[in-house]
Amino acid sequence: MASKLRSIVLVDDNETTSFLNNRLLSRLGVAEQVYTYHKAEQAYQQIWGEEKDEAATAKAPDLVFVDLKMPGMDGFEFLKLYSALPSEVRQQTVMAVLTTSMHAADTARVAQYPNVEYLAKPLTEEKLSKLLEKRF
Repeated sequence: MASKLRSIVLVDDNETTSFLNNRLLSRLGVAEQVYTYHKAEQAYQQIWGEEKDEAATAKAPDLVFVDLKMPGMDGFEFLKLYSALPSEVRQQTVMAVLTTSMHAADTARVAQYPNVEYLAKPLTEEKLSKLLEKRF
């Protein structure tokens, strides 16, 4: 990775997990901005909302970490909405599932979405480094 990412978004209903991930990302200085959302609906609306054009592409984050198990809209619904975005919008953002679930059914469901990374919690410096090397 040559330079800092412009922005990273964390979507997780667990405030402790979000706090720790935010701290790790800040300590490593990998992004200019880190945004945290506890509800997937709110994150999706803030990121892509009604804009699915050049404006959405311009403000799209470089990387989004989303948990699978959340009340309301879960990670799978978030991925479904993300996958329906125009390809030029999706190309701006690397999507990574960050979950405690290593259940085969969950990994198989996520595998249906091309270019979505699957990471087991907790997020570590090593996992982040591998992801950044692979995708940036």
